[in-house]
Amino acid sequence: MAFRTILSSLGINAPEVTTILESDEVTPGGTLHARVTVKGGGAGVRIERIAVQLVTRVEAAEPTEKSWDNPGVVASQAVPAFELAAGEVREHRLAIEVPWEMPITHAQGRRMRGTRAAVRTILEIDNAVDRGDFDEIAVHALPAQDLFFGAYEALGFRFDEAEVKTGRVNGGRNQTSKFWQELEFFFPTEYRRGANAQLETVFIARPDSLDLITGPHGPYPFDYAGLTQDQCVKWLDEHCRSIWQN
Repeated sequence: MAFRTILSSLGINAPEVTTILESDEVTPGGTLHARVTVKGGGAGVRIERIAVQLVTRVEAAEPTEKSWDNPGVVASQAVPAFELAAGEVREHRLAIEVPWEMPITHAQGRRMRGTRAAVRTILEIDNAVDRGDFDEIAVHALPAQDLFFGAYEALGFRFDEAEVKTGRVNGGRNQTSKFWQELEFFFPTEYRRGANAQLETVFIARPDSLDLITGPHGPYPFDYAGLTQDQCVKWLDEHCRSIWQN
């Protein structure tokens, strides 16, 4: 269970907000359940907004590869405005639906380099906003995404890093999110692409299927039902040889 406390920067007598997640692990298409407890400070106030946001690190918004100060908001749930008396305690339960196109942070149970996701709680009083800190969570790959990760590994591809970008990806005809995630794999030598050549891959997931985009090629749709590791390996190998060895 993940939990956190915001000691508000809005003043010494300001309310205190604590957010507790039922779990700090989720998959695209899942739900994050949060319990938000608000404790009044030294005087009664009107809480204009409490919002719990699901955020992701966006590559272009950061000055370095390791910094994470300007996240992209992927999903959010808010508590309507209310009056909070001094010392009063209130509890609110929120459910955040995780989009199917949510950038993942883990594949095959392992953390991926480059992508980060978190929950952040925002408290707003009299137009003053305390954004709190990030509570990092793990967004695990869908089973079909894990199958393709396994296919890359089976063929000798080596994962480098993941980057989350803003806008529309080329070939993203079914994209609904304003964010997309690029996964970078080094080619194995047998595809004759050079030691540092990379294959950039994008997943656009849906409830029953996903699109796979490889560099400028695709989208290629795959249904989840009946998809196997062997099918992914066979398709990926034939795909790479048909494009990069002809």
